[in-house]
This record gives sequence, structure tokens and C-alpha cells, in this order.
Amino acid sequence: MRSRLDPFYPVVDSAAWVRRMVGAGARLVQIRVKEKPDDVVRAEIRDALAVCRTAGADLVVNDYWEIAIDQEAAYLHLGQEDLDGADLAAIRKAGLRLGISTHTHEELDRALSADPHHVALGPVWPTILKKMPFGPQGLERVAEWKRLIGARPLVAIGGLNPERARQCLDVGADVVAVVNDLVGAANPEARAKEWIAATRATA
Repeated sequence: MRSRLDPFYPVVDSAAWVRRMVGAGARLVQIRVKEKPDDVVRAEIRDALAVCRTAGADLVVNDYWEIAIDQEAAYLHLGQEDLDGADLAAIRKAGLRLGISTHTHEELDRALSADPHHVALGPVWPTILKKMPFGPQGLERVAEWKRLIGARPLVAIGGLNPERARQCLDVGADVVAVVNDLVGAANPEARAKEWIAATRATA
């Protein structure tokens, strides 16, 4: 487990994708499995953790905090809705490094009250990943969020490509997350290498 987060942060939905991204050079990956039976989710997380441990990469488990604790993961990510049912005391006791999604000042206040390891802000640009009740945040909000959260790592997400990722890093983001620009690419591994070249050059 690294003392700082790698700036390139692919978000994928299976252990197979985690393996592909780690194989391309990713050091930090989130596994976000949605609408699958718990046993399938558990198996995907277990396999993804094995891949990352072998490669010396960090895996962030999305949402499933109980499985993350059981599988001795190091990182967990929760959305605002996920916070409602999460046992933050158990998460802290397990030593999980917690990241929380934010979109508004109210959500940021709520996130900071949980003393997270890192904070995510999005969507910075319009995104087709999911229907969002929030408009694009823009680069000024990225810079503002970094001022507000201080030393905690700030993750920018939403509508990013390598050029936009560099802009986010330049105004204060520490990490840039990507979904569609990567998994929708004709050659995701080659695209991952473009992201790595762009983001680690500014890290």
C-alpha cells in the first residue's frame, strides 16, 4: 500500500478488467461491480485483490464495505447513498482508507465529517456514465475543493480524457479517475498507457 495515490485511476467492473489495467501499468484501480449477486461480487473482489497484491498495485473496493473488510482490502470508496448504510466505525476499525464521492458543498461537509482518506469530485465535465442530478463542476470547483480539503488527496472524475486529466492535475487534483474513455477505447491497454504518460508526467 503506497503512502500516496497514483494519479491514474481507472474504474472498472470486473477482476478481468482489473487484470488488464494492471497489466498495462496501472498502480491504482477501483472495482465497481453493480447489480450482481453477493457471491459473484465477493469472487470478483477476491480475484481483483489477488491480481493487485501480486502486482504491487492498490485496489479500491466500491460500495461493498463488508466484503472489503472480510477480504482485508486496503481501500474503500463510498458514494453519498452508500454512506447511509455503512458502518463507519467498523470501516475505521478495519483500517480501510476511505474515499467518498461529493458533488455539492453539503455533500463535502458530510464527507469530511467522516474523516475520509480522500475525496472525489465530479463530474468535472459532462459524462455519459450515468444520469447525474448535478451539472459539470468545472476546473474552478476542482481548485476550490482542493483548498477546502487540504492535505487529503482529491480525485477528479467525469468526462475526462488525458488532456482534461492534465488540466485537473494542474489546478489541484491529485488523482484523475476514468471509466468510459478507457473501457470504450478500441485498445484499452494502449489508451491506459496514454493516460499513464500524461498523468505521471505531471505528478
